[in-house]
Amino acid sequence: MTSTLEPVPHTRVEPYATHDVTNQPPPLAPYDASEDTALLEGLRREGAGWAEDGIRRLGLRAGSAEAQEWGELANRHEPELRTHDRYGNRVDEVDFHPSWHELMRTAVAEGLAGAAWADERPGAHVARTAGGLVWGHTEAGHGCPTSMTYAAVPALRHQPELAKVYEPLLTSREYDPGLRVPTHKRGLLAGMGMTEKQGGSDVRSNTTAATPTGEPGVYTLRGHKWFTSAPMCDVFLVLAQAPGGLSCFLVPRILPDGTRNTFRIQRLKDKLGNRSNASSEPEFDGTVAWLVGPEGRGVKTIIEMVNCTRLDCVMSSATLMRKTLVEAGHHVRHRSAFGARLIDQPLMRNVLADLALESEAATTLTLRLAGAADRAVRGDAGERAFRRIATAVGKYWVTKRGPAFTAEALECLGGNGYVEESGMPRHYREAPLLSIWEGSGNVNALDVLRALGREPDVADALFGELALAEGADARLDAAVSRLKGALATASQTGARRLVEQMALTLQASLLVRHAPPAVADAFCATRLGGDWGHAFGTLPDGADLDAILERALPAGV
Repeated sequence: MTSTLEPVPHTRVEPYATHDVTNQPPPLAPYDASEDTALLEGLRREGAGWAEDGIRRLGLRAGSAEAQEWGELANRHEPELRTHDRYGNRVDEVDFHPSWHELMRTAVAEGLAGAAWADERPGAHVARTAGGLVWGHTEAGHGCPTSMTYAAVPALRHQPELAKVYEPLLTSREYDPGLRVPTHKRGLLAGMGMTEKQGGSDVRSNTTAATPTGEPGVYTLRGHKWFTSAPMCDVFLVLAQAPGGLSCFLVPRILPDGTRNTFRIQRLKDKLGNRSNASSEPEFDGTVAWLVGPEGRGVKTIIEMVNCTRLDCVMSSATLMRKTLVEAGHHVRHRSAFGARLIDQPLMRNVLADLALESEAATTLTLRLAGAADRAVRGDAGERAFRRIATAVGKYWVTKRGPAFTAEALECLGGNGYVEESGMPRHYREAPLLSIWEGSGNVNALDVLRALGREPDVADALFGELALAEGADARLDAAVSRLKGALATASQTGARRLVEQMALTLQASLLVRHAPPAVADAFCATRLGGDWGHAFGTLPDGADLDAILERALPAGV
């Protein structure tokens, strides 16, 4: 009988490393963020082909490991508020990580802030938008001050004497951070202060009061703003109640004599996403401000700023779609499951192709809106009317699609996509902001109804655009006919449905005219023809998935 204490014979097993990594994708960076066929085609089509070399150079920089790390660090190390200095003096400053400044320095130098307004070349505003579509692959937060700076210029032109002083600095390509006398700096950034806690989008309920000082055009403000982002900008366009009604004012952080204007930052918002960008609640108390435009015309004065920032919301949503599509495509190219690479699995190909359709439609619409903006500011009345309605339509729909798109792209990575270090959770948190900023879905849907009711030429402009594809696709022709019928019974209750119809019909029209047949056919079959499920990845069996994916995800991405 063998003792239980005797050793049991066993076969020797060679040691192995349990941490060996297999079946995981390599790092994506470096990559070319401009390697986007729809973007480059739109750039040329909308009159800015001259900018292609610069966009390609910027795309390589955006996809570099260094720039991608800037984006990650700027969000990991969030801005910090300093209300007082060590001696007890009120300073109201916000400190940013060095990566934020690197992102800002590049964005301003590349003309993504106000520089387009100083560029006489046709297509300058298209080139700026295309630059945003590629540089936005780094991170989204720093796009806020560049967008507001861009948008401030046309609003400021309502007061020519102020524009003469500040516009050359707002259109500068030099990033010059720090609070100093604005006219002593090499370049300026602008912010905006519209909403208040009691009203939000209902800015006519604002209570911030503007009191004339007796000096022409100079007022003092008293009140509290609820959501003022990028508080370290040099100047702000602010809405306040003057004796003549709601008016627009220019508020500098530093006054011409070098003293600090009263701009007490009560706190920074603890936001869901967009965490690299500081959003604040400033308090005005005897704050010096200069009137921009006539008293009582504040909304009309600042509306041009809103038109510009709404375009940037569409642009940023399209950028986020493209970025997460690239991330998902990279992952499934290198990951295998059930005996094959994920990208070769039929159902995954359907998901990616469906995402690619949505991304191309968003990018194509974005660049069409940018083209309309460029031609409108150069005096084209038809493009001005089209821009008026199409920007609101695009803002509603593209930003609404962003969160669902980003969630689906994240799911392509599985559990890896749910981990912070993948970057996908940051993109997912960012997506809802763009449907809220510059007016929620309801605000934009109502704005479309308002435009249709007050400006008859906008409907003519929209249907004139749609007519350019007449006869090319029966499903599109039927959608246009349905849309005309829907306009006859438009109401507030049905406003969202109407605007969705407008957006899908417009996107389909653009793709029918400008995209390959495989893309246009799949989009019309699903978005217009009803051969579509409620989730991404439900393209019909006849869709040419290979052609769609080869166009959307070339080998270099």
